[in-house]
Amino acid sequence: MDLVYEKQIKVTEQHIDQNNHVNNVQYVHWVEEVAAEHWNLLKQKTEYENDAWMLLDHHIRYKKQAYLNDIITVKTYPQNPEGAKQPRKVEFYCNDELVVDSSTLWVLFDTNAKKIKRLENNWLEKLKKHSEE
Repeated sequence: MDLVYEKQIKVTEQHIDQNNHVNNVQYVHWVEEVAAEHWNLLKQKTEYENDAWMLLDHHIRYKKQAYLNDIITVKTYPQNPEGAKQPRKVEFYCNDELVVDSSTLWVLFDTNAKKIKRLENNWLEKLKKHSEE
Protein backbone atom coordinates (compact mmCIF):
# COMPACT_ATOMS: atom_id res chain seq x y z
CA MET A 1 0.00 0.00 0.00
CA ASP A 2 1.19 3.44 -0.90
CA LEU A 3 0.79 5.98 1.88
CA VAL A 4 -0.50 8.66 -0.49
CA TYR A 5 -4.07 9.82 0.00
CA GLU A 6 -5.83 11.70 -2.78
CA LYS A 7 -9.17 13.44 -3.14
CA GLN A 8 -10.81 15.95 -5.43
CA ILE A 9 -12.52 19.17 -4.41
CA LYS A 10 -14.72 21.30 -6.63
CA VAL A 11 -14.23 24.99 -5.90
CA THR A 12 -17.52 26.59 -4.86
CA GLU A 13 -18.60 30.11 -3.91
CA GLN A 14 -17.79 29.44 -0.25
CA HIS A 15 -14.10 28.93 -1.15
CA ILE A 16 -13.77 32.20 -3.09
CA ASP A 17 -12.58 35.52 -1.64
CA GLN A 18 -12.95 39.15 -2.73
CA ASN A 19 -10.25 38.60 -5.37
CA ASN A 20 -12.36 35.89 -7.04
CA HIS A 21 -9.92 33.06 -6.35
CA VAL A 22 -9.65 30.40 -3.63
CA ASN A 23 -8.97 32.15 -0.33
CA ASN A 24 -5.56 31.37 1.18
CA VAL A 25 -7.17 30.49 4.52
CA GLN A 26 -9.23 27.85 2.71
CA TYR A 27 -6.05 25.98 1.82
CA VAL A 28 -5.05 25.86 5.50
CA HIS A 29 -8.47 24.38 6.28
CA TRP A 30 -8.06 21.80 3.52
CA VAL A 31 -4.59 20.86 4.79
CA GLU A 32 -6.03 19.98 8.20
CA GLU A 33 -9.09 18.29 6.70
CA VAL A 34 -7.22 16.03 4.28
CA ALA A 35 -4.63 15.07 6.93
CA ALA A 36 -7.44 14.05 9.30
CA GLU A 37 -9.21 12.05 6.58
CA HIS A 38 -5.99 10.23 5.74
CA TRP A 39 -5.29 9.43 9.40
CA ASN A 40 -8.82 8.10 9.86
CA LEU A 41 -8.17 5.62 7.05
CA LEU A 42 -4.82 4.49 8.51
CA LYS A 43 -5.05 4.65 12.29
CA GLN A 44 -6.67 1.24 12.86
CA LYS A 45 -3.56 -0.32 11.27
CA THR A 46 -1.29 1.25 13.91
CA GLU A 47 -0.77 1.09 17.65
CA TYR A 48 -1.76 4.77 17.82
CA GLU A 49 -5.45 4.38 17.01
CA ASN A 50 -6.67 6.30 20.07
CA ASP A 51 -4.18 9.15 19.72
CA ALA A 52 -4.65 12.43 17.85
CA TRP A 53 -2.42 14.55 15.66
CA MET A 54 -1.79 18.19 16.52
CA LEU A 55 -0.48 20.63 13.93
CA LEU A 56 2.78 22.14 15.16
CA ASP A 57 4.00 24.09 12.13
CA HIS A 58 2.94 24.71 8.56
CA HIS A 59 4.43 26.37 5.51
CA ILE A 60 2.41 27.01 2.39
CA ARG A 61 3.70 28.17 -0.96
CA TYR A 62 1.10 29.62 -3.30
CA LYS A 63 2.23 29.11 -6.88
CA LYS A 64 -0.93 29.71 -8.94
CA GLN A 65 -4.57 30.57 -8.37
CA ALA A 66 -7.66 28.36 -8.47
CA TYR A 67 -11.07 29.75 -9.37
CA LEU A 68 -14.77 29.01 -9.12
CA ASN A 69 -15.72 25.59 -10.52
CA ASP A 70 -12.09 24.43 -10.80
CA ILE A 71 -11.45 20.86 -9.73
CA ILE A 72 -8.55 20.64 -7.31
CA THR A 73 -6.78 17.34 -6.73
CA VAL A 74 -5.30 17.16 -3.24
CA LYS A 75 -2.52 14.68 -2.49
CA THR A 76 -1.08 14.10 0.97
CA TYR A 77 1.49 11.74 2.39
CA PRO A 78 3.62 11.42 5.53
CA GLN A 79 7.37 11.79 5.27
CA ASN A 80 10.07 10.25 7.46
CA PRO A 81 9.68 11.18 11.14
CA GLU A 82 11.98 13.76 12.72
CA GLY A 83 12.16 12.72 16.36
CA ALA A 84 8.76 13.48 17.90
CA LYS A 85 7.73 15.46 14.81
CA GLN A 86 5.94 13.90 11.86
CA PRO A 87 6.33 15.81 8.57
CA ARG A 88 3.50 15.63 6.05
CA LYS A 89 3.21 17.04 2.54
CA VAL A 90 -0.06 18.29 1.10
CA GLU A 91 -0.10 19.26 -2.57
CA PHE A 92 -2.91 20.92 -4.50
CA TYR A 93 -3.16 20.47 -8.27
CA CYS A 94 -5.44 22.11 -10.80
CA ASN A 95 -5.33 20.88 -14.40
CA ASP A 96 -2.28 18.77 -13.46
CA GLU A 97 -0.34 21.85 -12.34
CA LEU A 98 0.86 22.33 -8.78
CA VAL A 99 -0.95 25.41 -7.45
CA VAL A 100 -0.22 25.15 -3.73
CA ASP A 101 2.49 23.20 -1.90
CA SER A 102 2.28 22.67 1.86
CA SER A 103 4.82 21.24 4.29
CA THR A 104 3.55 20.58 7.78
CA LEU A 105 4.91 19.22 11.05
CA TRP A 106 2.64 17.30 13.40
CA VAL A 107 3.04 15.75 16.83
CA LEU A 108 1.09 12.77 18.10
CA PHE A 109 -0.91 13.55 21.22
CA ASP A 110 -1.69 10.79 23.70
CA THR A 111 -5.32 11.61 24.54
CA ASN A 112 -5.27 9.54 27.74
CA ALA A 113 -2.01 10.81 29.21
CA LYS A 114 -2.59 14.33 27.81
CA LYS A 115 0.95 14.62 26.47
CA ILE A 116 2.93 14.31 23.27
CA LYS A 117 3.84 10.77 22.32
CA ARG A 118 7.11 9.94 20.60
CA LEU A 119 6.72 7.73 17.55
CA GLU A 120 9.01 4.85 16.68
CA ASN A 121 11.38 5.88 13.88
CA ASN A 122 10.17 3.00 11.71
CA TRP A 123 6.43 3.38 12.34
CA LEU A 124 5.73 4.23 8.69
CA GLU A 125 7.55 1.12 7.45
CA LYS A 126 5.52 -0.97 9.90
CA LEU A 127 2.34 0.66 8.62
CA LYS A 128 3.26 -0.05 4.98
CA LYS A 129 4.12 -3.66 5.80
CA HIS A 130 0.91 -4.17 7.79
CA SER A 131 -1.15 -2.69 4.95
CA GLU A 132 0.40 -5.06 2.39
CA GLU A 133 -0.48 -8.19 4.41
